Amino acid sequence: MMALLCPGQGSQAPGMLTPWLELGGTRDRIGQWSERAGLDLLRLGTEADAEEIQDTAITQPLIVALSLLAAEHLPESVPADAPVAGHSVGELAAAAIAGVLSPAEAVALAAVRGAEMAKACAIEPSSMAAVMLGEPERVVAWLHEQGLEAANQNGAGQIVASGSAAQIEQIAAEPLEGTKVRPLKVAGAFHTKYMAPAEDAVRAAAAAITPADPVRPLLSNADGAVVTSGSEYLERLVKQVTRPVRWDLTMRELASLGVTSTVELPPAGTLTGLVKRELKGTVTSFVALKTPANLEDVK
Repeated sequence: MMALLCPGQGSQAPGMLTPWLELGGTRDRIGQWSERAGLDLLRLGTEADAEEIQDTAITQPLIVALSLLAAEHLPESVPADAPVAGHSVGELAAAAIAGVLSPAEAVALAAVRGAEMAKACAIEPSSMAAVMLGEPERVVAWLHEQGLEAANQNGAGQIVASGSAAQIEQIAAEPLEGTKVRPLKVAGAFHTKYMAPAEDAVRAAAAAITPADPVRPLLSNADGAVVTSGSEYLERLVKQVTRPVRWDLTMRELASLGVTSTVELPPAGTLTGLVKRELKGTVTSFVALKTPANLEDVK
């Protein structure tokens, strides 16, 4: 069984949209989504430098737009019932691929989410750090002792800590024995209480959307479960702004569903790497769609 994966923030790269413009109709599509997002996604995806697209308000809608652009050009060999899962903001793209949201709604909601999370980051100093190695339960307990949240439990030996900037600096200086801590270049503490104002704004924007039920298995970062109700999934998308991403449980559910191959939509690479390490021997075929040429590898 094949599954589709939608990456999240941190996977962006300058010029990542450029090669996809060779596909028919893509400029018009990006133009329509730019109007909904209130951003020039075409310029941002082709000309903007790394610093500009690192801005949370830009990164999130740009990634969702690129993933959905590529999804529209997937070959017919992709089964109509292939499960789909997204990481953090990638869940918006996953929701659109599963039919819960329209692509335009997903990009527009990602723009609200990104802009409001950026505003929330400016309220007080906060940050994130990757904690590598160590037994997961022990790492999570240690982070809680330090007043931090395990914002992303990504599996494959990686947990992302999130909280005040001072506390992140402290664990980087004095890591738990047997672990390595690497501070991340992010605007603030995503997936924690620090993002509460952003959750309120996303909820207000989501209230204008009438979701449909998924047309294919749609996994949730909250607990890895397959969600069959569009309204429930939309509610999970809202709450996800302040709650942890359990990509470890998401991968576990992919394995339970019998997934043996994955196709990661652009900007691809990060999730493919996690699946390779965590589901070694279970998932045996991987395609990371970096350019349209990679579409030929989807079989």
